[in-house]
Amino acid sequence: MAPDTAPPTEPQDSPQGYVGLDAGDAERLARQRGWATVRSLPPGAIITMEYRVGRLNFEVRDGVVARSWKG
Repeated sequence: MAPDTAPPTEPQDSPQGYVGLDAGDAERLARQRGWATVRSLPPGAIITMEYRVGRLNFEVRDGVVARSWKG
């Protein structure tokens, strides 16, 4: 049997829909919607910039999602 070479998919979900939500609630919702990885970051965090299919990033200020993006 040949290995599965199909690229992973990511949910058809808008990252902007998480902005303004409580960070914990947003993370639970993102996982329910199929995001493989959810990364919560403080403002100005130094992060790697490689794009990962299925990863959703949150910039969290005072417990609230201030910015959200794929990869």
